[in-house]
Amino acid sequence: MSEAPNLRRVHRIDHPLVQHKLTLMRRKDTSTKTFRQLIKELSALLAYEVTRDIPTQEVEVETPLETTTGRMIDGKKTVLASILRAGNGFLDGMLEVLPSARVGHIGLYRDPATLKPVEYYFKMPSGMEERDVIVLDPMLATGNSAVAAVDLLKRLQPRSIRFVCLVACPEGIANLHAHHPDVPIYTPAIDRGLNDHGYIVPGLGDAGDRIFGTK
Repeated sequence: MSEAPNLRRVHRIDHPLVQHKLTLMRRKDTSTKTFRQLIKELSALLAYEVTRDIPTQEVEVETPLETTTGRMIDGKKTVLASILRAGNGFLDGMLEVLPSARVGHIGLYRDPATLKPVEYYFKMPSGMEERDVIVLDPMLATGNSAVAAVDLLKRLQPRSIRFVCLVACPEGIANLHAHHPDVPIYTPAIDRGLNDHGYIVPGLGDAGDRIFGTK
């Protein structure tokens, strides 16, 4: 697949507040407590962008003065699909913005030798064919976990799938869109590439370790 179609499906979120908080998270001396607070704040900001074109419906509402119409999303039709474990770092901030969203979990770990994902858990709400899914994973590195997660989700035939991360790289974007060109990616940063261990550089380190203090 050519690069141009891929890039049309990538939404780089360059809002100053988003970029500011991501820069603070990149610092190697940022504490676990501060890192957690920053990812909570940043994920809430990302939720606004990820849901920008989510379906709405017209409803009637009674104001203090008269009846009018407005538009609302059906929050219960939104599923936040967290790729364990690091994806859980997104949940608090996302749920502040989307408090009625359902939450699903995808358990994948990366085989250190092959860098391929191994599935160990998968739990989603019922009725997925009527739901819009937002996949959460802080890093889009090799893209193997993202591809595996979307593979699993598509078996349930949800209405739509979006992927959101803190940092992506060209290799991960190319891999995800080679397998799933219909899935848009939302990220504040597209970094240079991968090192020999499959980590994004310059990146921000292992997001899961930094969220949970397991460095």
